[in-house]
Amino acid sequence: MELSQYLSMFIDESKEHLQSLNENLLSLESSPQDISIVHNIFRSAHTLKGMSATMGFEDIAALTHEMENVLDLVRNSKIEMNPFIFDCIFKSLDSLESMVEDIIQGGTGKADVSPIVVSLRSIVTGEYKTEQAPVAATAVKEQTKGIEVDEFQYSILQQSIDSGFLVFYVEVTVNDNCVLKAARAYMVFDALERMGEIVKATPSVQEIEQEKFDRSFSLYFISKVDQGTLEKEILNVSEIHSAVIITVDTESLAELSRPRTEVEAARQEIAAAVAAVIATAPVVATETAPKAEPAAAVAKPTAGGAPVASRTIRVDIERLDALMNLFSELLIDRVRLEQLASEVKRNDLTETVEHMSRVSSDLQNIVLKLRMVPVDSVFNRFPRMIRDLAKSLDKKVDLVITGAETELDRTVIDEIGDPLVHLLRNAVDHGIESISDRLAAGKSEHGTIQLRAFHSGNHVFIEIEEDGKGIYRDKVLKTALKNGLVTAEQAAKLSDMEVYNLLFASGFSTAEKISDISGRGVGLDVVKTKIQMLGGHVQVDSKPGLGSKFSVQLPLTLSIISAMLVRLGSEKYAIPLSSIVETSAIQKQQIRNIHGNKMVDYRNSVIPLVSLSTLFNVPDFNEDLEEETEIVVVRKGDKQVALMVDEFIGQQEIVLKTLGKYLSGLFAISGATILGDGQVALIIDPNALIK
Repeated sequence: MELSQYLSMFIDESKEHLQSLNENLLSLESSPQDISIVHNIFRSAHTLKGMSATMGFEDIAALTHEMENVLDLVRNSKIEMNPFIFDCIFKSLDSLESMVEDIIQGGTGKADVSPIVVSLRSIVTGEYKTEQAPVAATAVKEQTKGIEVDEFQYSILQQSIDSGFLVFYVEVTVNDNCVLKAARAYMVFDALERMGEIVKATPSVQEIEQEKFDRSFSLYFISKVDQGTLEKEILNVSEIHSAVIITVDTESLAELSRPRTEVEAARQEIAAAVAAVIATAPVVATETAPKAEPAAAVAKPTAGGAPVASRTIRVDIERLDALMNLFSELLIDRVRLEQLASEVKRNDLTETVEHMSRVSSDLQNIVLKLRMVPVDSVFNRFPRMIRDLAKSLDKKVDLVITGAETELDRTVIDEIGDPLVHLLRNAVDHGIESISDRLAAGKSEHGTIQLRAFHSGNHVFIEIEEDGKGIYRDKVLKTALKNGLVTAEQAAKLSDMEVYNLLFASGFSTAEKISDISGRGVGLDVVKTKIQMLGGHVQVDSKPGLGSKFSVQLPLTLSIISAMLVRLGSEKYAIPLSSIVETSAIQKQQIRNIHGNKMVDYRNSVIPLVSLSTLFNVPDFNEDLEEETEIVVVRKGDKQVALMVDEFIGQQEIVLKTLGKYLSGLFAISGATILGDGQVALIIDPNALIK
């Protein structure tokens, strides 16, 4: 069976199972006595083991097998979950995620997981409860069972013992700060080969030469020299941290004669089942079957006896992108046909075009919905992140997620993850106080972070709110003045909202010390830049002592937008409707000049007036010659600006096209669209015009 064609299916299924494992493990940490959760975790680990063994990723299969051994004891009430076991399984999941990611990047999915395997095996044997030193020695002895030898290598080791030679298991660890690990490993190998023969190394010699190992490597070694001499020679090599040497006798060697029989059996068993599924339904993506059901059951009979087929299929993302591009071209042609029909004025043509418009509008909605993905696909990785972060900071934090079913365009989903990570890390580190500070302030020792998502019009809002110490205006202003972001005169006039927005300035940080979590001033400015690139904006509100709330506004989709088409002389421009407050017309005498800037009265306030013809160097239009000028009032957050235009063409749904690398970085232009008459209209980015 050719397995490479099923690699994408394996990757998708593995990511789902790993996410399920993380979520269930977090639930189990909250309810350690709930055995039903342990059963769910065990099933996911078992399925992942079978899939990886079938695909030939034996390191993943071996690690999940060790996890199964621990989980089996828990679900049969032979051991109870405790912090050590939770940490070991979480570390196992991190390693599994790294190996799957390596496969995604084209690698082999191999990794040195021996320290984790040692910990998992020590849980099974119960030795992790003893003192640290004995545990280490026993664990290393247990680890010798995890290095496979084939029949030929086993035979050599056995004959060497029978002939009076000494067989050693050697584990060498290099220093943390060692720069040339491969060179140090070579020097160790060279020293050993002068005293005896190396039978098997893990990782392989080739991988060690390419520095494809963490800090340690292990091997089986045959020699006549004693253990003390061997240890001394290894430690004589500079930058070697430690050398653990264990003498292998006939009894311990017997353990090596049964390499991974269970994994191989599982591989053969699951391979047959997967082959049956693939043969019957190669494109149907079914839910993971419960353990008791046959693997080949792709449809379940209903009460009436008729089979029910799976209602979901997996579609390659590139096909959806191709579908969207084709529909974009169809939309351009639709607008052109509508224009021609209005010029020709034939009833039958008009009726046909109107019907086509209705059908294409329905098709447009379906295509857009196909690209919509629940934000849950981003949110589901945060509970684990918050758990680890809170633990490292010695804080207690509860993450409450609501609105995870809210949908966003896939292109937005792909980009929003990193900004949200920054905001959440900021909330845990800067927002939530330490346990002692919270208790002193009369709060619960558990801090709460609310992560919400909801629709509002053509936008999706994502809010991150915490009940921490809040933002103190004076502290922010002190840092801003120190960094030269504002002058003392400006600082006195700033509102609270404007002060909070200083947090998004490049290089701004109120952290008193730099850590691996924050303090380098490269967080919130990155968040703001990324969100603005997506056509959205972010704002912050806070109450000192009570907490803060960051609110992110994002467009539903970036592919097709509703826009107002305007004319400037012979040129046409599009302004996204999501940014427009209203359109109006003003008389020349209503325009004021304040400190050299044009302003206009607007609803009991004065707002800036921007000349688009001057900004874009339009050759055949000058609003200074007009007695009456049309304006479009646009907003970003609570700020507004009026844009002067020549003429309104009307509202239209347009396809957003990028300008390519050659024209990238144009000021106040976010892209272009092709109109029905074949003309190209530039799309104005109002966010760039509002400071």
